[in-house]
Amino acid sequence: MLTIAEKELKILFCSPLAWVILALAQVVLAWVFLAYLDTFLQIQPQLVKIANPPGVTETIVAPLFLVAAIVLLTATPLLSARLIAEERRNQTLTFLISAPISITDIVLGKFWGLVIFFCAIIVQVVALSVSLLLGGPLDFGLLLSNIAGLCLIAASFAALGLYISCLSAQPAAAGAGALGILLSLWAMDSVTAESTGGIVRHLSLLAHYANFNRGVIDSFDLAYFAIFIVTFLLLSIRRLDRERLHG
Repeated sequence: MLTIAEKELKILFCSPLAWVILALAQVVLAWVFLAYLDTFLQIQPQLVKIANPPGVTETIVAPLFLVAAIVLLTATPLLSARLIAEERRNQTLTFLISAPISITDIVLGKFWGLVIFFCAIIVQVVALSVSLLLGGPLDFGLLLSNIAGLCLIAASFAALGLYISCLSAQPAAAGAGALGILLSLWAMDSVTAESTGGIVRHLSLLAHYANFNRGVIDSFDLAYFAIFIVTFLLLSIRRLDRERLHG
């Protein structure tokens, strides 16, 4: 598993696309960060008149992490599409699944390789947030909640993207499929925002992440992310295992 993960990281960091995504993510996150900071400085004189006013963590950090979740959502199809689909297109998948390594190790290695890459984007968000310590205190409880939530939703995106990549022989088709499903999850979250609970509320990835974004760590949300990730990893393992058995 570690060998596969290391290989995936090397491929990613040797790819111009990965560096372009990291650069664009940094530009977008820095621009949003400065915009929220500027807004906070403008409304600060009004906030001091309020009892228990929101601090920089609530007004800058939490919204920044929400934007970071959207950045990860848009980056997932570009990065996950090639995980298995490119191996199949290049006719190297047969050699990979016939190697003396379990299908589970292959899937987990590719999964962790992508998740670790996503952590580079998460580190950017954390660095921007921690820089606010130069001007005042931070709510570290809320910050840690957002970090945990962003890691979980990144892992969920990676698991889903990996499974979609297992279904196709063309990275472009896998990317389009992953993008379509993720956009559906985004639309589902929009419906959730206009309704009061129901089945849609329980299926929305971003709605579950919103609780972490508010600093609420609920066991139901943790279970949801765990089940989501494990389900798509097991589906990926089953898909590749069936391909190994049938050639």
